[in-house]
Amino acid sequence: MGMTTDAHVRDLRYFVTVADELHFTRAAERLYVSQPALSKQVRALERQLGMALFHRGPGGVTLTPAGTALLPHARRVLNAWADGAAALEAVRAAARGTLVVGMSTSPGRGGLLPAIRSRFTAAHPDTVLRLRQVSWDDPTAGLADGAADVAFVWLPLPEADRYDWVVVAEEPRLVALPERHRLAAHAEIDLADLFEEPFLALPPSAGPLRDHWLALDERAGRPPRIGAEIAGTEETYEALVAGLGVCLVALGNAPLITLGGVTTRPVRGLSPSRYVLAWRREDAERAGVRAYADVCARVVGRV
Repeated sequence: MGMTTDAHVRDLRYFVTVADELHFTRAAERLYVSQPALSKQVRALERQLGMALFHRGPGGVTLTPAGTALLPHARRVLNAWADGAAALEAVRAAARGTLVVGMSTSPGRGGLLPAIRSRFTAAHPDTVLRLRQVSWDDPTAGLADGAADVAFVWLPLPEADRYDWVVVAEEPRLVALPERHRLAAHAEIDLADLFEEPFLALPPSAGPLRDHWLALDERAGRPPRIGAEIAGTEETYEALVAGLGVCLVALGNAPLITLGGVTTRPVRGLSPSRYVLAWRREDAERAGVRAYADVCARVVGRV
């Protein structure tokens, strides 16, 4: 027979429905199409196959031998297609049921994550929470490119108007330095005393966040000296121990880098840092995003 082009699923559905009803008008009603459109579509299918599928006689519509031969196979195709559509829907539902939580460093802070997880899971047992570590290159921890649905991040965010957030912690910025550093002898350090020190800096892609941890706003136009670039906690610790520079760190993150040989001191004249759970504004009404944000706000209110 040499079918040059494959029939569309829609055309097979039209054919099977007419074969079931043996009546074009009733079939058209079942398919929510007009009867002329249905007739035209079935004729186009017959032309494409080079064979008539129906006799249209004064006694009504009957299947031709070709129509009878095609019918069981057309039903199988439609059933297989329905299974395929159901499988896709299951994947879509599973994706909806997974909430990806981005972060660049573990929030720690008095067991914040486990507290949110246990409450969230109790209220939403069908949603899977996936934690995703994102490098310091991306200050949005996966929000900007869609890799995360919600994320624990530091303000300021680049393109901040794209996001909403709930503040998790407002913490003083300390300075981390090697224990043997001359300024480590002071109980508290003036920001001005740090202006000439080399600083460890986030990657340039971190944008306004890099500036925040270099205290750019408080330097009154004096450019910072960059001793090294850092993109992770271990790298930061190594650079501090090696004496490549000092760096600012939030109070809650200090334990991550004050291992042997590194200490922190309070700094006078620095605004605090704000750690937040953020999400894309366009996702604000997504059930999982809203639920996680609500649980986080409740947990933080209680911490």
